[in-house]
Amino acid sequence: MKGESTIPNAPVIGVFDSGVGGLTVAKELKRWLPNVPLIYFGDTARTPYGTKAPSTIVEFAKEDTEFLLEHGANIIVVACHSAASTAKEALRAQFQYPIFEVVTPSVEVAARVTRNGRIGVIGTRATVESNVYARELEKLSPNIVVIGQPCPLLVPLVEEGWLDRRETKMILKKYLHPLRLQNIDTLVLGCTHYPMLKPLIQKKMGKRVRIVDPSEEVARMVKAYIDSKGLLRTHPSPSVKDTYYFSDLGVVTQEVIRRFIREPIEVRKASP
Repeated sequence: MKGESTIPNAPVIGVFDSGVGGLTVAKELKRWLPNVPLIYFGDTARTPYGTKAPSTIVEFAKEDTEFLLEHGANIIVVACHSAASTAKEALRAQFQYPIFEVVTPSVEVAARVTRNGRIGVIGTRATVESNVYARELEKLSPNIVVIGQPCPLLVPLVEEGWLDRRETKMILKKYLHPLRLQNIDTLVLGCTHYPMLKPLIQKKMGKRVRIVDPSEEVARMVKAYIDSKGLLRTHPSPSVKDTYYFSDLGVVTQEVIRRFIREPIEVRKASP
C-alpha cells in the first residue's frame, strides 16, 4: 500500500470521522473482523469537516490519525468522506502505517458492477460539489457518467432516528427521483450516515439498481489486507477492548451514538 513502510504485528484498527456517521464503518469492520480491536475517534466538537478549507481538513485529519496511533492503532481507516477525498495523500506521506479510506474501494466496486456506465452518487452538498467520486470514477473509465445528488436533509433525519418515518420516505423519494429519471444502475452512498437508510433507499430505487455502501467496501478491503498479510494467523490480536472516543459528548451526541450503536460500548471524551 502506498505510504506503508512497516506492517503491523497484532492488528489494531483505528477509525476516525468528523462525527458519529463513521460508526457505520466501525460496525462493518466489527462484522468482518470481530476479533480485531477497534479504536474510534469522532471529532464531534469540530464537525462537520466538509465546510472547512482543505488545509484545515488536512490538519484535522493528521491530528485524528496521531490520536489513534498514540492510543495503539496500527491500521488507520478514514471514515469521513471529506477527509478521505482531501487528506488521504497527505496522511500516507506523513504516516508509515496502512491507511484506508471510504472513497477508493466504493469507486472500484461501482466501476466494476455498473452495466450501463451510469452511476449515481448521493451525499452531503459538500461531498457532491467536490466531485470527488466523479473524478475518481472517470480515472477508471472515461465512459462512465456520474450523476450527483445532494441530500442535505438526510443526516439530521438519521441522527434524529427517523429511519422509517413518513417524512423521511417523502424526502428520500424527492431526492432519488432525479436519479431514477437518469436511468442509473448503480448508486454510491457517499455519506457515512446513509447506510442507516440503505433498505429504504434500495426499495425506492428498485432491485435493478446496485447500492454500493462504502462502509461495507472499506471493511472488505481492510479484511483482505489483514488476511493477505496473515496477521491474525501469525500475530493474534491482543485482548484490548474496543474504545470509542469523541471530542464532544453532550447529551445530544450521546443519544445519537446510542441510535447508531445499539449495544453497550465503552465511550470516552477526548480531544485529538
